[in-house]
Amino acid sequence: MHEFEYEYEYEKDGAEIYRRSFATIRAEADLSGLPEDVARVAVRMVHACGQVDLVEDLAYSSAVVARAREALDAGAPVLCDAEMVASGVTRRRLPEDNDVVCTLNDPRTPALAAQLGTTRTAAALELWRDRLDGAVVAIGNAPTALFHLLEMVAAGAPRPAAVLGIPVGFIGAVESKDALAASDLEHLVVRGRRGGSAITAAAVNAIASDVE
Repeated sequence: MHEFEYEYEYEKDGAEIYRRSFATIRAEADLSGLPEDVARVAVRMVHACGQVDLVEDLAYSSAVVARAREALDAGAPVLCDAEMVASGVTRRRLPEDNDVVCTLNDPRTPALAAQLGTTRTAAALELWRDRLDGAVVAIGNAPTALFHLLEMVAAGAPRPAAVLGIPVGFIGAVESKDALAASDLEHLVVRGRRGGSAITAAAVNAIASDVE
């Protein structure tokens, strides 16, 4: 066993780190304009990125958290655009051992992408059709996936219970999230370029359980 010459002073209790982190977020972020259920989700999203001003860019439909939670309580799957989103979902928080699905690496996806003339991430959504009705959709990586979801629903595909549309990027991210926010789907977005798998998975985890 090695002896360390230096020892840093830092908090080592995981539960206390979480408690103090969430207390700091609630102290520093302006949550006053948010409904209570959205504020709980926002705290976890801020925790995932370390940026309290994320709250300023939230856009949401009034029932998005309630509809998403009801869907999860009923056993609905979480459909993810990227493996990083799926990996970030904490399975023990899911109320009904819900399936967490990502079809990006399905062997059928490359041919679908070529056929549709779009990205693999967008084409992978075609494999969601039989599970889309009443599902919770979590898109944290690809604006093309969010656009394609909106196109699918507009063309008559089953409607998900809620869409957490938080892709990150410089090309299409802003526009895809604005399009979702303008739709009649239950939605939660972070306007602008910010987003990503960690923030999106954090939103799922916050909705999945009341335990902060």
